[in-house]
Amino acid sequence: MNLAKISANGQITIPVEIRRHLGLKTGDKILFYQKPNGEIVINNASVRAIYKAQQAFIGVAEDIGVYSEDDVQNLVNEVHHEKEK
Repeated sequence: MNLAKISANGQITIPVEIRRHLGLKTGDKILFYQKPNGEIVINNASVRAIYKAQQAFIGVAEDIGVYSEDDVQNLVNEVHHEKEK
């Protein structure tokens, strides 16, 4: 268990073990949210955004015929080629 103290300005210092676990660096944004059971969850906002984006695209890759890393690379190459036109 890690403890943190709230300063007069409402700031806390996140313990180093937690920062490492969340992959937090100076300047990163942190997302706080409350579960229905009242539990507070803290996440690296960047990682959470990536996760939500991934969830939004579940199934989309298969719909357009992208099944492997090679398929992804081919799609990226096609997009780059179209931009060059």
